[in-house]
Amino acid sequence: MPQRPGAIEQVPPARRPGGPVTQKVTIKDVAAQAGVSVATVSRVLAGTYPTSAHARTKVMRAVNELDYVPNAHARGLAGNGRKTVAVLIQAVHAPFYGAIAHGVEAEAAACGRLSLVCQTGGDPDRELALVQMMREQRAETVVLAGGVVEDDAYRERIARYAQGLEAAGSRLVLCGRPVPSADLPALIVEYDNEAGARAVTSHLLAAGHRDIAYIGHIPGLSTSEQRLAGFRAGLADFGIAPERARIIECDGLELEYGLAAAHRILAACGGKPDFTAVFAADDWVATGVIRALHDYGLDVPGDVSVVGYNDERHSAHLDPPLTTVHIPGEELGRTAVRMALRDEALGTAGARRQEKQVLGTHIVVRKSVARVGS
Repeated sequence: MPQRPGAIEQVPPARRPGGPVTQKVTIKDVAAQAGVSVATVSRVLAGTYPTSAHARTKVMRAVNELDYVPNAHARGLAGNGRKTVAVLIQAVHAPFYGAIAHGVEAEAAACGRLSLVCQTGGDPDRELALVQMMREQRAETVVLAGGVVEDDAYRERIARYAQGLEAAGSRLVLCGRPVPSADLPALIVEYDNEAGARAVTSHLLAAGHRDIAYIGHIPGLSTSEQRLAGFRAGLADFGIAPERARIIECDGLELEYGLAAAHRILAACGGKPDFTAVFAADDWVATGVIRALHDYGLDVPGDVSVVGYNDERHSAHLDPPLTTVHIPGEELGRTAVRMALRDEALGTAGARRQEKQVLGTHIVVRKSVARVGS
């Protein structure tokens, strides 16, 4: 009976005649061993054309006997290779990016795709080189994840990526990144960064806090600007002028930056805070802030309340456990792949030049916030 296209058949291994292979085996060798044409071998291996069960069995037995490995690159150029989803992230060790990469890989695997995870280190030149490499490899989908400084250079770069990938038959997905223009051939999946910041700010304000220090702003970084906008919107909801808040800039969102920033402002006020709460722009920044407060003998939340953002794994195990905002990192990655592959599933390839989905965020309330005066 003819096999349906794309189906995989398991053939029992057979003993190789003549011992181990000592030279490169070609598709012609497989055809000769199986007693069929090269075209038949190609069709069986591609799995895209119906072939008889007898022919498949002979071909797969020959493949096993000769230990033949198809040339994936050549099959890819012919449009028959295993389709690939590439995700470009700043660093695999960062939990947020790791969660996105995990989601991409899991969804891609479920759809029969191979995943490539690439690190850029935040270097635009490295990112450009990787995107070009993915074009050459004819990756079906390229996912770019994480915040960036949105300037003219970024807009020009993303336009080049999208147009180049589209010309190569690939799909660009921006994951948690701003899209430069409405006509860019790219898919966008974001999380509601601003709403999360607004909600956790309201949580502090509802507890009576009015003097709040915001620590961890990185000017120009898209995610940082959105987060700060949400903080200011939350203040406005309670009729508080944005100028009343203290905004502390940092060079990064790691623990050491939060620690250094908190030490600076605590030293400036002689260890007696003129604020009752801190909104840290990231959980790692919050971790540094809490450590600095403890260094000054201050209690959290008794003397100063602290909230973070990202809901990192360690946040629930801090002293005290940190109130924060949860970002659906894994679901961002899964959604990016689902969006990219939807056209093929529906038989409408190329129908959408641009589409956007926004995933929600939510507060995770723990024990790092106390009511003022309690």
